[in-house]
Order: sequence, then structure tokens, then C-alpha cells
Amino acid sequence: VTPGAEGWGECVALSEPLYSSEYVDGAADVIRRFLGPRLLAAGDLRPHQVADLLEPVKGHRMAKAAMETAVLDAWLRERGESFGGYLGAVRDRVPAGVSVGIMDTVPRLLDAVDGYRQQGYLRIKLKIEPGWDVEPVRAVRERFGDELLLQVDANAAYTLADAATLARLDAFELLLIEQPLAEDDLRQHAELARLVRTPICLDESIVSAKVAADAIALRATRVINIKPGRVGGYLEARRIHDLCQAHGLPVWCGGMLETGLGRAANVALAALPGFSLPGDTSASDRYYETDITEPFVLEEGHVAVPDGPGLGVEPLPDALRERTTSTEWLGGDSPGS
Repeated sequence: VTPGAEGWGECVALSEPLYSSEYVDGAADVIRRFLGPRLLAAGDLRPHQVADLLEPVKGHRMAKAAMETAVLDAWLRERGESFGGYLGAVRDRVPAGVSVGIMDTVPRLLDAVDGYRQQGYLRIKLKIEPGWDVEPVRAVRERFGDELLLQVDANAAYTLADAATLARLDAFELLLIEQPLAEDDLRQHAELARLVRTPICLDESIVSAKVAADAIALRATRVINIKPGRVGGYLEARRIHDLCQAHGLPVWCGGMLETGLGRAANVALAALPGFSLPGDTSASDRYYETDITEPFVLEEGHVAVPDGPGLGVEPLPDALRERTTSTEWLGGDSPGS
């Protein structure tokens, strides 16, 4: 990347350390004090160098992913190559799924699912937790029929003692049960996989290609949800994709409420050949009244893969200005330094 090149990256950490140990203010601090200076000191930088340069800083995968994405975007823009083209995309659009949260009542849940189906979403993911699992899933399956692509996400809310309850979900022919147990319970996920027929999918557990390989070897998972921020970036995400392809495991792309910047990169990743299940690649209006880029829209249940250089999208100046709360320059006193 030459001096003065522009690239965008989005950090997907939440405002509080509830999904993972990372959070926005902490990510900003580690970028400012540790990650940014290391990359600036490297001079003429290539995307494949980023992970090695940042490796001495332990953890902080979401912050590292944001930095690597910005380098990738700048590097690909200089070469006139798209994000999807570089990663190995084989499709120009990807099927879109949507995640539906836990509701106060089953009728409200059915109304929400019906609304998303009418919008054209091809797959529905229901959040579940103890006390909100078998009956809501049964109601959705009975209302919308066996043809609905349906899966559930437990966000690590269960223990192995709940195996009998989770096995009751086998009756509903779900695509998968996502992350039923704690993220560090690979062995117990392997035990659960022997007790239920529905495929176990790991999400929070998979923080690297190495952990993915361990999970596959332990038979703790039959599907993997790849979230690039969670694994440290899109190059590591591609390694996990390649590993799963080699072992015959389907993968799908998870979402972290990204703006159009992160969504563009996710959609490009989801266009790789191993992503055989619809991901959480919802349209922009699922989460944002106004996106900071041109919005991603749902067309016949699919979202288009940007084909312009780099991410293929960039922030709209007015939208970015309205939503900017602070700016900071590293390595100089001005953008041109």
C-alpha cells in the first residue's frame, strides 16, 4: 500500500464486552496505541503481512480484522481488483437469511417471521434459550411448513444437561443448532453431537483456523459459522472456509450488525464456493434506517456482491459526517502526513 492510499475497515466489537471480551472503546484504544503504530512502522505494506505484524499483540481479533480490512481495501483499490475477486468469490449475489430475536409471545414471533418471509428472506434463524425453544420452533414450523429453511441459535445458553431438550428439536428438521454450549466446550459439543440428530454448528467457539481444525477432528461440529471479525480478519476467514471445504463441511457467513462497509466484505466472503447455506447477510434496512454507504437491498431473496475495486463501496460523505462522533490521525498531524 503506497503512502496516501485510502482504505476502509469496520470494527464489529459491540459497545459492551457481552458477545466477546472486546468492546468498542477497548478496540479503539488498542488500535491507537498498539496496532496502528505497528502497521505504520512497516512502511510499504501487503495484506498478508498484517497478521504477522500484529501477532505479538495478544487477542483483539476484531480490532485486528478492522486494520487488515482497511489494508486490503486500500491495496485492492490500487490494483483495481474487487474484494470478492481477491478472496475467490464464484457468485455475483448471495442468498440472504435473517436472525429473529426472542419475543414476548409466540404470536409476535409468528408475525415477525411472516414479515421477513414477505420481504423475501430465504432462511429464518430463531434465537432460543431455556424456556424459549421447543414451543416457538414448533409454532414456526407448523405455521410456515417444512419448506421453510429454519435454524436456531442458542448463543451458548445451554449445558450438556439440556441435551434431552435440545434433542426434541430434531423433530423439526432444522438446518442446524448454532452454538448450544459455552464457547470453550469443544469436548462437550462433541458429546452433544452424539445425542442429537440436528447438525451442531459452532460460532463463538471458532476463533481461528486452528480451533476449527480441532473442532472438526473432535467431531464437535458439522457446520461452521464464519464471522470475519471474530476470527481476526477475512484472510483467516478464507483459511477456515478452505479447511471446511477440504473436510466436506458447509459454512455460512455470520453478521455483527455491520454498516455497508462491513456488509460489503461479508457479502464478498459469502460468495466463496463453500458457503452453501444462506448467511446473516440481511439488507441494510434490517438494522439501519439510513446506512453510511449506499444501502444493500434484497432482490429475490439475494444481496448483490459489489464488483468495484476494493470493498466496492465507500461512505457517503454527508451520512458519515452526521454520524461521526470523533476522528483521530495516527502517524501525523493531518490526513496527508
